[in-house]
Amino acid sequence: MTVYFIGAGPGAPDLITIRGQNLIRRCPVILYAGSLVPREVIAEAPADARIIDTAPLNLDQIIDEIAKAQESNLDVARVHSGDPSLYGAIAEQMRRLDLLGISYEIVPGVPAFAAAAAALQIELTLPDVAQTVILTRTAVRASSMPDKEALTELAKTRATLAIHLSINNLAAVVRDLMPFYGADCPVAIVHRVTWPDQSIITGTLATIRDKAKAAGYTRTALILVGQVLTKDGFTDSRLYAADHSHVLRELPRR
Repeated sequence: MTVYFIGAGPGAPDLITIRGQNLIRRCPVILYAGSLVPREVIAEAPADARIIDTAPLNLDQIIDEIAKAQESNLDVARVHSGDPSLYGAIAEQMRRLDLLGISYEIVPGVPAFAAAAAALQIELTLPDVAQTVILTRTAVRASSMPDKEALTELAKTRATLAIHLSINNLAAVVRDLMPFYGADCPVAIVHRVTWPDQSIITGTLATIRDKAKAAGYTRTALILVGQVLTKDGFTDSRLYAADHSHVLRELPRR
């Protein structure tokens, strides 16, 4: 018996990996985060599968369901949104499974920040603009932040920021970033990325708060900050430059 932690992607059912979908098709027990994973993602589960929405369950209850599956030697598809390695809350589940001697595997998925970049049609790293992407969040009731990971510290890099789980802290985000990125720094907020009701607002650090308030965003929104959002003002990469050679492309001899 094995528990498969499956990254379902950001929302669109066809963005789950083939491996993840194949596991859902064959696992007799499906535990999925119904508040973040659309039911369509598990539509191809076996007709007789035990399907459980874990949104209303606590950790003990989730582990109890897995333990019941173990007693019957039934594989479990534990379906999470995005990629389970990022804010997936799988570490504590795996720790419990280790104590119970239950084996597990992790199947990666499309993360929200990658889906948001695709929706915005941008590259998060541009030559001479930003070569670093920081994935972070702000402190909320459920999770605090280490002191050295405060936005005021991360902002010193002026890297591209993908700020998760922080739409309700937007005022603090703007306040902390403004001294480092400037009032005119572009910002995009992607709400429910790849879902049918996906929406996007763009602006600057000076304007984005009012726009987000008008849009009514309160959850399931990713904040992207950085000059890469301008899509201009950068030099071409050397990768495809005609005068650049590498092991697979030699310069023509003169």
